[in-house]
Amino acid sequence: MLENKDIILQEANKVCKNTLMETLNIELVDIGEDFLTLKMPVNSRVYQPDGVLHGGATAALAESAGSMATHMLLKDSSYVVRGIEITANHLKSVKDGFVYAKATFIHKGRTTQLISINITDDSNNLISHCKLTTISLPKSK
Repeated sequence: MLENKDIILQEANKVCKNTLMETLNIELVDIGEDFLTLKMPVNSRVYQPDGVLHGGATAALAESAGSMATHMLLKDSSYVVRGIEITANHLKSVKDGFVYAKATFIHKGRTTQLISINITDDSNNLISHCKLTTISLPKSK
């Protein structure tokens, strides 16, 4: 079990200030040894014109979850994480409440990582299934 889980959650959410994650009200709500979960409200800020959750907002939530999971896996601030490919299969519409992105690793390489992200609603219905490939690169000097 993770020690200082509440501290990790607080610190991770602080880092998201003044970013897309803050704009979309995305927050880290749970973390474990092999997963990370973010949550995002579904409201007019993330709607497509017909009043349902926009697939692009879903993809932003998924990429945020996968990139954050990779960053926490590395535990090395001398590296940056970048998403290099994302796929999203949208399966169900959502009009309100929250959606949750649970990221789990398929592959944990030193340079590239493959993450599975399931997006669910408040009733735990699968809304979208996403896969993200990330790359970890040394920070430029």
